[in-house]
Amino acid sequence: MKKIILVLAAGSFLMVACNDASKTDTTVATKDSTTVFDLSSAKKDLEADNARFMEEIKKGDSNALAEHYHSEGVLLLDNAAPTMRKDISSAWAAFGRMGGKELRLNTTDLVGDENLLVETGTYDMVGDNNKTLDKGKYVVVYKKENGQWKIYRDIANSNTAMAPVK
Repeated sequence: MKKIILVLAAGSFLMVACNDASKTDTTVATKDSTTVFDLSSAKKDLEADNARFMEEIKKGDSNALAEHYHSEGVLLLDNAAPTMRKDISSAWAAFGRMGGKELRLNTTDLVGDENLLVETGTYDMVGDNNKTLDKGKYVVVYKKENGQWKIYRDIANSNTAMAPVK
């Protein structure tokens, strides 16, 4: 009897999870049902913010880059301890000292609601003479702060294998 209940529960879960998987509606009703969250509008906001972010990297403006982050924001990069908000400006300054001149972001997916947005994408890190220094992928979680989407969690990792330890 327990097996039958378990199979029925699993089947019900799968039916609910797979139902409406093909819908592409970008609006979500909020809890009070009087307003609707428009994901396409949020996507435009984030695209504009990413464009500013990439320009600030070109300028080497680590303080402006840090302003994109939520007050509780955390930067999580390969082979490094988590960088808390108070140290994010220094982390982006180190990017410039390492020879990074440009960061090209390509958003491949954006999902979320009025509380959190999750952006998935790829990046190209570029140095002098348009030389590619690294390629990788990222996930950024955005959370609103003072009415603006801010980077709450910024996770990136390289597609390049680490050098072997000698």
